[in-house]
Amino acid sequence: MNRPPSTFAAAPHETLRTLLRALGAASGLEPDNSGFLADVLVDNDLRGVFSHGSVQMATYARLFRDGQLNPRPKLEVAREGAGHVLVDGDGSLGCFASWDMTGRVIEKALAGGIAIGLTRNHGHFGAAGIYARRTLPHGLLCFVTSGHQLHLQPGGPLAIAGGGSPIAFTAPGKDEPPMVLDFGTMHDLYPGEPHADTIARLVPGMVFRALGLAAVCQSWGGFLAGVPSHPDRANRVWPGANQGSMVIAFRIDCFADPDDFGREMDEYIRQVRLLRPLVGFERSLLPGHIEEERMVEFGANGIPVGAHHAQRLREVAAEFAIDPGF
Repeated sequence: MNRPPSTFAAAPHETLRTLLRALGAASGLEPDNSGFLADVLVDNDLRGVFSHGSVQMATYARLFRDGQLNPRPKLEVAREGAGHVLVDGDGSLGCFASWDMTGRVIEKALAGGIAIGLTRNHGHFGAAGIYARRTLPHGLLCFVTSGHQLHLQPGGPLAIAGGGSPIAFTAPGKDEPPMVLDFGTMHDLYPGEPHADTIARLVPGMVFRALGLAAVCQSWGGFLAGVPSHPDRANRVWPGANQGSMVIAFRIDCFADPDDFGREMDEYIRQVRLLRPLVGFERSLLPGHIEEERMVEFGANGIPVGAHHAQRLREVAAEFAIDPGF
């Protein structure tokens, strides 16, 4: 889970944005893409989603520099209809194609009630919640996932069949914070995770459910987007362009009055707060609530940057001869 580090230095979010914009420019990104990427990554930090925040720029900048990803993509709509769209990412980072596709899906869903978008031919798309949250102001419910190139070998552990398994769902309230479920279905179960074997032994049913969700991510967000199950069938100009993504959005008013739905969500959220918390936790909250609180706290007091986070950013800044600013 993305918990704030116990020891950290608080970095102003604008300091991190400045660093990420500089790293993007130094690795070959055009100014608009560099600024956009800095914003979405630091916004994740502000929500406490540190795993998919500014620390990711250490990887992204090197992939652009080393020719694994295209730093100057020309996105292309490869297929399109009234309720669907497929965007080609031109071998670049998935954030660019997935953001563009999500905007198109929103327009189509508002016009027709429901829309489905896919992206192909790109690298990592970041946190699924980036795109799911974008639909919230429009009275839409949303599902987001992504799949990436698998490298399955006979005799390997079952858990790796799930791939990256990112998934997100949204449900807006009226006055309360929206529900935003944004997680990886397999992340506690991968080989090497400290409790993976214990979880599999004690609750195998939970493992199978997680793997089932991961299979949906891989098939819908990967195979459907042109990522083959076996790497020998991959045909890529840019080696790092090994992912696809999917966004499905639909209008609440196709089925219910949005105000009524929002009031029901608000009541549900308030009822959940009165329930007994899980062992080891102090409060009962639905997904998305604590992230909204952290945005306020970290926006005012600075983003808590732990030692590993700071080290990765300082190392990549040094490689590009950039002052990290913190």
